[in-house]
Amino acid sequence: MGLPLGGVCKAGESKKLETGKWRAFRPVVDKDKCIKCGRCVDFCPDSCMNMGADGAEVNLFYCKGCLVCMRECPVQAITKEVEQK
Repeated sequence: MGLPLGGVCKAGESKKLETGKWRAFRPVVDKDKCIKCGRCVDFCPDSCMNMGADGAEVNLFYCKGCLVCMRECPVQAITKEVEQK
């Protein structure tokens, strides 16, 4: 008997899985600094960054806290906070 299947098995199935519980840090967007360039959206490996009317927004349901968005932001509008469990 093998191990049970886990993770994503079918296309689109990841939308059902809350993966944000894995992170140690969460990105925080300063809307006053955000220039809406979209680099954080383009570089986010989990597609959890979106551009809203007043700047970048993070979907923490999926964000794993890799902080690529923070590193790619040209105006340092994204900082990190320790995740409170």
